[in-house]
Amino acid sequence: MKYIIGIVGLFVVLALAWVASNDKKHIKYRPVLMMIILQFVFGFILLNTDAGNFLIANIATGFGLLLKCAGEGVNFVFGNMVNDNKYTFFISVLLPIVFISALIGILQHWKILPFIIKYVGLVLSKINGMGQLESYNAVASVILGQSEVFISVKKQLAFLPDHRMYTLCASAMSTVSMSIVGAYMLMIKPEYVVTAIVLNLFGGFIISSIINPYTVKPEDDVLEVQLEKKQSFFEMLGEYIMDGFKVAMIVGAMLIGFVALIAMINGIFTWIIGISFQDTLGYIFSPFAFLMGVPWDEAIKAASVMATKLVSNEFVAMMSLSSGDFNFSDKTLAIVSVFLVSFANFSSIGIISGAVKGLNAEKGNVVARFGLKLLYGATLVSVLTATVVGLIV
Repeated sequence: MKYIIGIVGLFVVLALAWVASNDKKHIKYRPVLMMIILQFVFGFILLNTDAGNFLIANIATGFGLLLKCAGEGVNFVFGNMVNDNKYTFFISVLLPIVFISALIGILQHWKILPFIIKYVGLVLSKINGMGQLESYNAVASVILGQSEVFISVKKQLAFLPDHRMYTLCASAMSTVSMSIVGAYMLMIKPEYVVTAIVLNLFGGFIISSIINPYTVKPEDDVLEVQLEKKQSFFEMLGEYIMDGFKVAMIVGAMLIGFVALIAMINGIFTWIIGISFQDTLGYIFSPFAFLMGVPWDEAIKAASVMATKLVSNEFVAMMSLSSGDFNFSDKTLAIVSVFLVSFANFSSIGIISGAVKGLNAEKGNVVARFGLKLLYGATLVSVLTATVVGLIV
């Protein structure tokens, strides 16, 4: 029965994308089918094989060592709080972002990450039927983040038609930044974080290929990456450290605001109708959770966590999930966890449109106009990934 429900859910996701398509006649179904198969292949390998378990265990161990190194720096500044065994989200989860950001800067400076991004993007472009720019952007979004990635292609922004801008922005919203992956792994299991990143990479192309189909002409299939200004090693390092600290502060500020607002809205809903705002969202979104593969007796609670991510951000939802109040089954935990690993939420519309507008005002306005459709597509990517995982686990 679970396979029937999952397959129905898969078709529902694709149908929802098809309904919103700009050009239904020119959807390239072959690349879409190929990428769906690849999602199942990679998902199965990562979650159900010894090789996948070995890979994820090593990735988790690697991030664990990095977070331990980050902890040395954090302990030096906030030693008394840590030594008293006082766990705080800001210190234990957000501040390590500073160190991860510095490490990314070093790998960028040594031209290691640009090499990886370029050639992984080239391989993807042969699979997804899209241009080199779109493929580069999807991989670079994972490494650089949803805002910073546009800086690397700023030379081309002014010349891109609206449909290609949509795909670039959809990729940025469907993925997560490598600088905060370590923070995610402190709240949910590393295997779900890694699986979601890989599956979302293909899922972004699948949904974009249906909602926003087009063909890139050979003469337009050009990739011009903006090289970073030449800096000394320590100048670069200082800049990336400060960028990481800014990210930690921004995420912390957003968490304060969103958690407080949700608490207030929960109180108002409970006072007026007797159930909280999050429970109300759970009832509304529970059919979608059920189609993703969540058992019906857990669908409402699972949907409330998923909806919390949509209206606030993934950190708020992950905090809720990791609180231990739900006692989800392993299957539900896997589905909800992979759903949460993306930037698909309302606040990302402003972040992405603002980032683009800072580089090109006209294109920033274009992104703002299709912001809701962008969120719709990125949310379908998360639903697709969760549905695939629901069929695998």
